[in-house]
Amino acid sequence: MEMSERTRGRPTGARTWWALLGFGAAVFVAAAVGGLGVRGTSAEYAALRQPSWAPPDWLFGPVWTVLYVLIAIAGWLVWRRVGFGPALWAWVVQLVLNAVWTPLFFGAGQYGLAFAEVVLLWLAIGLTVALFRRVSRPATLLMLPYWAWVTFAAALNFAVWRLNG
Repeated sequence: MEMSERTRGRPTGARTWWALLGFGAAVFVAAAVGGLGVRGTSAEYAALRQPSWAPPDWLFGPVWTVLYVLIAIAGWLVWRRVGFGPALWAWVVQLVLNAVWTPLFFGAGQYGLAFAEVVLLWLAIGLTVALFRRVSRPATLLMLPYWAWVTFAAALNFAVWRLNG
């Protein structure tokens, strides 16, 4: 059976929805790694000297939940357009860097190293946004709140490092 011109190169039907679940699963794994990195560290984090502009602890969970959903959908939208290529490799790299930051900062208490890592994450998100821009405007827009939050998180990481170093 030969594929029609309409479906060739562009995923359709159940495969598309399974792929969305796959992108969701990839993001869930990154979030779970981060979640393991913060398990049992809330008292330690609360004891750190923090800048006056640090958000309350309860805000991080809801914000990251929304951001992870946006990240998954953005990756899926790009995959639907062009498949797995340079833009999605950049997406994978930023997701791995995202997963690594939390254990560095919370689990290991390596605030300086975590700051260096979050700078790499920020750059990887920037590359992802630039590559997504060539493929899908909606995917690009979905990544912007994440990039903004990581900008804020990097500033917070730097402040915590300086205040507690």
